Amino acid sequence: MSTPNMPDASVPGGRYSAILLDLDGTMVDTIGDFVQAMNRTFEELGQPTVAADLVATWVGRGGPHLINEARLHAGLAADQGDVMREGFFRHYGLINGQYSATFPGVEAGLTRWQAAGVGLACVTNKPEAHARELLALKGLDRFFGDRVWGGDTLAERKPHALPLLTACAALGVPASKALMVGDSHTDAHAAQAAGMDAALLSWGYNHGKPIEALPAVLHADAFETLVDFWASSP
Repeated sequence: MSTPNMPDASVPGGRYSAILLDLDGTMVDTIGDFVQAMNRTFEELGQPTVAADLVATWVGRGGPHLINEARLHAGLAADQGDVMREGFFRHYGLINGQYSATFPGVEAGLTRWQAAGVGLACVTNKPEAHARELLALKGLDRFFGDRVWGGDTLAERKPHALPLLTACAALGVPASKALMVGDSHTDAHAAQAAGMDAALLSWGYNHGKPIEALPAVLHADAFETLVDFWASSP
């Protein structure tokens, strides 16, 4: 079992002793994985395949929402939901990480935060097993150890506050000293519910809507901008 990063109030970015990060669309561009798994499922069901920009609007609220949106798009009956779910997760498990890439600046930022003693956690709506596997495949697991919470880990998922508050408790940091880093309204509203600040990245999957419309202490177009904001926070 890994030892959590111990926050150090003396380092730059003293305003935040812990940083919680979403995974899909925040640290890793996984839309290619979602598209592959979904289109292979559609092909099995005799349905036309779909484009990445459409799938991106379905991502971010967890597997059940993704599957239901895909089912509705295909015009399939409700009783086909279980068939779609089985097919999608079967294919996703086979290709997880193969059609995805870590966003620029993420690894460097995580390295800097870890060296500074900032508490790091991954809080995602992706199933925990898939999240842990993806982090390992991209070499990011070393930054988080056991501090990974998926959409199926707890009784609630984002935008509920429970996953964020659970992560803060595990890190020994109050919500007021934590920063939630994400890419969608799911992350923004989860942070708001938990009483913590949110920093939002523009490159993710905010269901086709501009990220700037969401409440946050920072809207960033580059991960380096986020790290600079942390370093300058009093």
